[in-house]
Amino acid sequence: MNTKNTLKLIYKTLLNSFGHQNWWPGETADEIIIGAILTQSVSWKNVETAIEKLKQNNLCTIEQIHNTNKKEISPLIRSTLYYNQKAKKLKNFANFLFQKYDGNLKKLFQTNTNILRKQLLSINGIGEETADSILLYAGNKCVFVIDAYTKRIFDRIGLFKPDWNYTEFQQFFMDNTVHDIELYKDYHAQIVYLGKQLCKRKPLCDKCPLNNFCKKKK
Repeated sequence: MNTKNTLKLIYKTLLNSFGHQNWWPGETADEIIIGAILTQSVSWKNVETAIEKLKQNNLCTIEQIHNTNKKEISPLIRSTLYYNQKAKKLKNFANFLFQKYDGNLKKLFQTNTNILRKQLLSINGIGEETADSILLYAGNKCVFVIDAYTKRIFDRIGLFKPDWNYTEFQQFFMDNTVHDIELYKDYHAQIVYLGKQLCKRKPLCDKCPLNNFCKKKK
């Protein structure tokens, strides 16, 4: 079976096992962007706690973040760890949006994907995974998000090379899958779910739907 068919079958297997994931959780593009920044190095449960506190204090839009002092934001997102740094990252994104796009997300996402990605990566505190999460889930841009779960799972399956960088991982997926925004959203979500529930650092291989694909199963 060639790589394209293998990736297609892996997705279908995950979808049949777990169902559609309806990910990324967030009522607005603002909320998705805030969540993408806050979820760096922390579980989503912690992010949910922080977002709820931001909502309670009317701080869950980029404009509200832009108009608020970092010291007021930090204690509200304490559950996300590194909260002082993350408050600064939120402010950095907000400042970028207002300086470059007059605070208008619609205008932001009308920008060419490659150009916008470079701009996002120029913001202090925004890395490749965060930038691509913003592009895909908030901006409906056709980019595949690579995270630690993706690297772990596909290394175990034997499709990734351990020395690949982020761009090489991403290019592998985008060269071998249909370029479809909704597919990319749910494929990434399926990978995250599998990584959290079964393909952990100590994997539960006997329960994994990808057991037959895996070269490193126990």
